[in-house]
Amino acid sequence: MSAIHVSELSKHYRVPVRESGLRASLRSLFRRKHRDVLAVDRISFDVEPGEVVGFLGPNGAGKTTTLKMLSGLLHPDGGKADVLGHTPARRSKDFLSQITLVMGNRNQLSWDLPAMDSFELNRSIYRLEPGPFREARDEFIELLDLGALVDKPVRNLSLGERMKMEIAGALLHRPKVLFLDEPTIGLDVTAQRKLREFIAEYNRRYGATVLLTSHYMADVVALCKRVIVIHHGRLLFDGGLANLSDRFAAHKTITITLAQPADSLDAYGTIVAREPLKATFEVARSETSRLASRLLNDFEVIDLTIEDPPIEEVIERVFSEPADEAEPV
Repeated sequence: MSAIHVSELSKHYRVPVRESGLRASLRSLFRRKHRDVLAVDRISFDVEPGEVVGFLGPNGAGKTTTLKMLSGLLHPDGGKADVLGHTPARRSKDFLSQITLVMGNRNQLSWDLPAMDSFELNRSIYRLEPGPFREARDEFIELLDLGALVDKPVRNLSLGERMKMEIAGALLHRPKVLFLDEPTIGLDVTAQRKLREFIAEYNRRYGATVLLTSHYMADVVALCKRVIVIHHGRLLFDGGLANLSDRFAAHKTITITLAQPADSLDAYGTIVAREPLKATFEVARSETSRLASRLLNDFEVIDLTIEDPPIEEVIERVFSEPADEAEPV
């Protein structure tokens, strides 16, 4: 059985619309206008137990709304969501004890108390036995290198330190499903790497299912073999990260290193980088094999590599497509 099952899930909001100016403000007191915003538009997918899946999309695509529906904070307007055999919107105790939602721009720990006190509060909330609680707490403190920080008030911690504390506190009950919404946002490179390593280790030790949103492609590349891409509330892609380029990137790059300088390489394709003995071409996917063969036949080539464009470039192309032109896969 899937850990997460989503079928035709939809959510819309009714938001007020008002022009600027005093007259418009007064008019809106008596005759307020609204418009409907479709945040999530009939998306469907499954996540198997133990999978770490990247949930990608630009700002406003519907990612956070989806995670809130899957964690029971929002009720869907249509479709079905099932997490570990539970309907999230019912927010049963058994369901809440097996999931966690971590949002990178939200604080869950008490601001003026040391994190250790907030950990104790979480122990009471989840009714954790003292032994398993201390075991999990000490394990996470060691993995995240928090030993010197847990007795400081949370407000005195740096952003990176606070985010690591938030992660540790959210996992003390050892949830089976993790909904992580931009957990590394605003962190420096070192803190991002530490959090990624911790999430990967938690997944390995406990077989947890992870649905991760992030605008940092390094998070996705390091943790996720599969990605789900949504845009304007619609599901555009669901598949292996390695297959994303095949779907959305129309070109590849060929880089050659020559034994001796060549007079002209312009006839072989669009050159995007050039050195005396090295050149990089951008070519259509369908022409890659033919051009590589020509280069090998016409020159003494020391090295030749064929690569997909960087994942950041592919994602940028996906997000730039208008909703009515992007076809779901």
